[in-house]
Amino acid sequence: MKTVMVIGGGIAGIQTALDLAEMGIQVHLVERLPSIGGRMAQLDKTFPTNDCSTCILSPKMNECARHPNIAIHTCAEVTALDGTAGDFTVRLVQRPRYVDAAKCTGCGECTQKCPVKVPDAFDMGLRQRKAIYLYFPQAIPQVMTIDPEACLYLTKGKCGNCAKVCQAGAVDFAQQPRTLELHVTAVVVATGFDFFDPTGLTQFGYQECPNVITALEYERLISASGPTGGRLLRLSDGQPVRRIGFIQCVGSRDVRHQLFCSSVCCMHSSKQAVLAAEHDSQVESFVFFTDFRASGKGFREYVARAEQEYGVRYIRSRVARITDDGAHNPVIRYEDMATSRPAQMTVDMAVLATSLMPRPGTAELARVLGIELDSYGFVKTEPFSPVATSRPGIFAAGCCAGPFDIPESVTQASAAAARAARVGG
Repeated sequence: MKTVMVIGGGIAGIQTALDLAEMGIQVHLVERLPSIGGRMAQLDKTFPTNDCSTCILSPKMNECARHPNIAIHTCAEVTALDGTAGDFTVRLVQRPRYVDAAKCTGCGECTQKCPVKVPDAFDMGLRQRKAIYLYFPQAIPQVMTIDPEACLYLTKGKCGNCAKVCQAGAVDFAQQPRTLELHVTAVVVATGFDFFDPTGLTQFGYQECPNVITALEYERLISASGPTGGRLLRLSDGQPVRRIGFIQCVGSRDVRHQLFCSSVCCMHSSKQAVLAAEHDSQVESFVFFTDFRASGKGFREYVARAEQEYGVRYIRSRVARITDDGAHNPVIRYEDMATSRPAQMTVDMAVLATSLMPRPGTAELARVLGIELDSYGFVKTEPFSPVATSRPGIFAAGCCAGPFDIPESVTQASAAAARAARVGG
């Protein structure tokens, strides 16, 4: 039986693994976080259908967990790769969860007794979690994880409440990192993307005005599983939002930061404006854009619906600055390109559509795998073979190779699976 390693457990990695497994190929799905799911798990809905993101993703995650040809390695990273196409040897290091996955039932009793609270990265720091936690409610595997930097027992030798209350005896503070060596015929890189940090762009008022947030923070706010239970509330005072400004190209198409267009921002801002109207018909949404990109199937029709059915207003403009009016209301100052005159608008919340970027560990992973990156830091692929990297037998799918939407990422995942299946005869 052939064996393929897929690096990254987001939607692209999951689709690649499922396609390969259905061909009768053994798959090792490697994910650095405690659960597969990736960025899609953090979204509320997807465009252009407004389908529930989790409702699409969770069945695929569960199928991965149940499939006899897929082995999921979470909390793991690739540290070495040797060999040639058809005969690779890969070394993984798996960080300890300090919880025995074979014993844990995911009941959550341990979290009730843990005294430590830290910002929840899955919810973009908008609420807190315990030192022992489940990464998100639909996590696969459904196993608790202990944060070694926050746990009092691991840092100070005190507490241990989670071990005392765990009836399954799953807590294991003695766990150590494990090294695994795998032999595979091909590798698919599907490590996804990260978002540009707008903190340094002081003109947008991020972290200075509490009601200026990023697009992913907005996704968690409007999600039913998020920190506000799906109610769109201002972070400063918990009051309902009535007017929202969506600012495009934050960090994108900028000679000082990222030259490229992030491809999906115009559409995800349109989706977020539609969701705001679906939650509360009194909400007014304004999308401030320079140029508009809606090139996918049904995308233009979706934008037309946003305007006509949900009252979303699109303002072609250049946003110069966002300031706080003293009552934590963002004031958007911009050039209206229709009149070539300066204008301003006061809103309850401003949402920054930040650039999609390579993950911080992409360069190190590329070094380990011996593959090239492009000038922007994404995995370089062949122009006429868009899932092939610079090293034979290693392929790329999804946003590790550039900014793509979910349908494009899934298409690339199936293409990468087909190519990887052919390696090794």
